[in-house]
Amino acid sequence: MSPERRAWGALESDVMAVLWAAAAPLSPAQVRQQLGDGLVYNTVQTVLTRLVEKGLVRRRRRLTGRGHVYFAAEDQAAAAARRMRAVLDGPGDRRAVLRQFTADLDPADADLLRALLQNPGEEDTA
Repeated sequence: MSPERRAWGALESDVMAVLWAAAAPLSPAQVRQQLGDGLVYNTVQTVLTRLVEKGLVRRRRRLTGRGHVYFAAEDQAAAAARRMRAVLDGPGDRRAVLRQFTADLDPADADLLRALLQNPGEEDTA
């Protein structure tokens, strides 16, 4: 792979990061501008369309002009939690996955996880 070429899936991740950081839905041109690395419009449009098809992004018609604006279907925390649940629900040993995950937590994150498990419905006060 050439140094300027992204790893597989990296462009989708970068587009999602742009959408999560945005205060409002973005056009493909605005996403392209935020990515800032010389991508062509059609590449960004294709990635956005694929993310819509995967259910990760939603779109709506622009209020003025033609085309659509795009926004993340869920926030970053919900997306990460969904991916974690998918790993746990996948093939393999759930206990081993959880053991490995918790073994690598730093002490502050382990304390936070314990507190969340003791009070799962409690809102974060931090």
